[in-house]
Amino acid sequence: MNIFDVKHLSLTSRICLADLGCAVGPNTFMSMQNILECIKKKYHFQFPDAKPPDFMVFFNDLPSNDFNTLFNSLPLDGCYFAVGVPGSFHGRLFPESSIHLFHSVSSLHWLSRVPREIFDESSRARNRGRIHYTNAPAEVMNAYKAQFGRDMEEFLSARAKEIVLGGIMFITMAGIPDEMVHSQLPAGVMYDILGRCLMEMAKEGVITEDQVDSFNLPIYAASCEEMTELIQRNGSFAIKAMELINPSLGMTGPTNIQEWTNHVRAAMEGLFIAHFRARSVVDEIFDRLGKKLEEDAHLVEASYREKIVLFAILRRI
Repeated sequence: MNIFDVKHLSLTSRICLADLGCAVGPNTFMSMQNILECIKKKYHFQFPDAKPPDFMVFFNDLPSNDFNTLFNSLPLDGCYFAVGVPGSFHGRLFPESSIHLFHSVSSLHWLSRVPREIFDESSRARNRGRIHYTNAPAEVMNAYKAQFGRDMEEFLSARAKEIVLGGIMFITMAGIPDEMVHSQLPAGVMYDILGRCLMEMAKEGVITEDQVDSFNLPIYAASCEEMTELIQRNGSFAIKAMELINPSLGMTGPTNIQEWTNHVRAAMEGLFIAHFRARSVVDEIFDRLGKKLEEDAHLVEASYREKIVLFAILRRI
């Protein structure tokens, strides 16, 4: 938090922070609590005799997020004012120059939509028999990359209007080393196996091939090189730090397959239910995924990588 300058906040009666893509887990509050504690300590150190400002924390996610569950677990210490902000972070969410710090964890790799070309029968990027760009032709990969580029431009442009001059943005998202293909990552192995599970179910008549061919995961893992290019092209933020760091879920070594499957399901179940419409089908999809990941544990182990999470600190200029 040394990057966060509180000097220009001495005349501010309110400091506003926003968590973009907050979901409902306990880590949401833990992260914001840690950030707030750091800011308070810096403020007290630099202005020991000043009355501390009020803190407002805006928790943002899509309208489908369970905000009731989120706020039912809100800490009761009353150290900040909490506000729910439903809406897509790919567009505007806040008034101009109203936010001092943005924070986003495990959200920006989610695209605003699956690229249109993926479902276009006349496109070379038509992605039949797969649910992701992992192991797909270059045209599919390029369609995902282009969509991510458009999304990031919208995201950065919106945040540039909403954040104060000198404000800070912390980003943590799925990343990939430069020049590495996605099939070499644990997530790539998992997406490939998940696609095979769906095709297997289609051949058995549990679902249809059309249902598989009309379903793709809107997820893209960017490299530091890609992110740097997009941020510099936008021109609203200076990159104060950017690196690939280790994942928190233990995917750099042996892991509990069932635990990993449960984590994946928690993140993606809503997409599958919305598309396949039947919870029993979704139950079977993830049951098969767990079993196949166990069967192909050697592929999972071979994909273990350190430094596959992209962490960045940006400052508004």
